[in-house]
Amino acid sequence: MRVLLDECLPRRLARDLGESHRVTTVPRQGWSGITDTELMRRIPDEFDAFITMDATLPFQQNVSDLGFILIVIRATSNRYETLKPLVQGILLRLDRSTGENPVFVSDPTKHES
Repeated sequence: MRVLLDECLPRRLARDLGESHRVTTVPRQGWSGITDTELMRRIPDEFDAFITMDATLPFQQNVSDLGFILIVIRATSNRYETLKPLVQGILLRLDRSTGENPVFVSDPTKHES
């Protein structure tokens, strides 16, 4: 599966996810700074999934029929140390996607308010 990580996520996360998927980042793709609308338009041509921490994205864009899996990570920070424990959950969502968007991944030991 071809996976794109948003520019707000640490690059090291790509290594952890890349063992079973082909993963790159928005900056490596040369797409830094483009609008969310343009990003959503470009992704389906080159990727099967997009991973972000932008919780507002599903409310700004029509995400029901994107043509790719949209995974939104819910975490207290975007630091690698915070996100690394979520890798297995992300991989599970990628492998078992039903096509419904967005897909949320959060730390099951943390309770959201």
